[in-house]
Amino acid sequence: MRPSVRVPGLSVRAGVARAVVPALPEETAVAMVYDGTTQAVLMATPCDLEVFGLGFSLTERIVAQPEEIENLEVVEQPEGIEIRMWLASGRAEALAARRRYLLGPVGCGLCGIDSLAEAVRPLPEVSADLRLRARDVEAAVAALGAAQPLHRETHAVHAAAFWRPGEGIVAAYEDVGRHNALDKLVGALAQRGEDASTGAAVLTSRVSVDMVQKAAVAGFPVVVGVSAPTAHAVRLAEAAGLTLVALARETTFAVFSHPRRIETENRNVA
Repeated sequence: MRPSVRVPGLSVRAGVARAVVPALPEETAVAMVYDGTTQAVLMATPCDLEVFGLGFSLTERIVAQPEEIENLEVVEQPEGIEIRMWLASGRAEALAARRRYLLGPVGCGLCGIDSLAEAVRPLPEVSADLRLRARDVEAAVAALGAAQPLHRETHAVHAAAFWRPGEGIVAAYEDVGRHNALDKLVGALAQRGEDASTGAAVLTSRVSVDMVQKAAVAGFPVVVGVSAPTAHAVRLAEAAGLTLVALARETTFAVFSHPRRIETENRNVA
């Protein structure tokens, strides 16, 4: 299934209509199926699905290591796509006891959880001592556009990229769902054996609670978002030891938590 399709429509300007055939992102139901049981159904862009399944499994803490997924296959069905995964025995038993089932539009990261405690579950502490200069943050945001071919075609998808000092963007993934894009990135890094603590996650979306949760579980010490964070996302990032940078555009950005990792031109931010 292609990630985008051409759909005929009408463009109207100053009351005058003309025929157009723009590219639109595809969106389909993707089921995360573990040991024959559906755990979550998300609306997603149907590409990079193997890393999507792996990344979702890691950020939702269904597995702790890629090796705990013993087999993974992507199966197209008439109604959508199944990512079928088989877990190592210990993880399979833990998942059966967890009783968490998600069903959400566009990869909603908290839809369908079965308790308030699950929504504010404790996060691992992010302790990596990555240091970025202000111009590193600016460079990461500036490089993001070139890493979004699907967005350039459709103007309708999010991206999550991994930016490492001295290398630039080393991986980037796109999806109609911002959570999905981040999961794809996390899965790809894990599959390649990349250490998330050596760089920053750069996001095109707002930084909400679930994005901070996924980033902290993946081990990113810095998250850079082009839009604003929510207030609770800032509190969560502070508690997890994660540096949250947001409202990042051209030469301006705001640091909301753990500013010690960001160095300005004239001084370290304390």
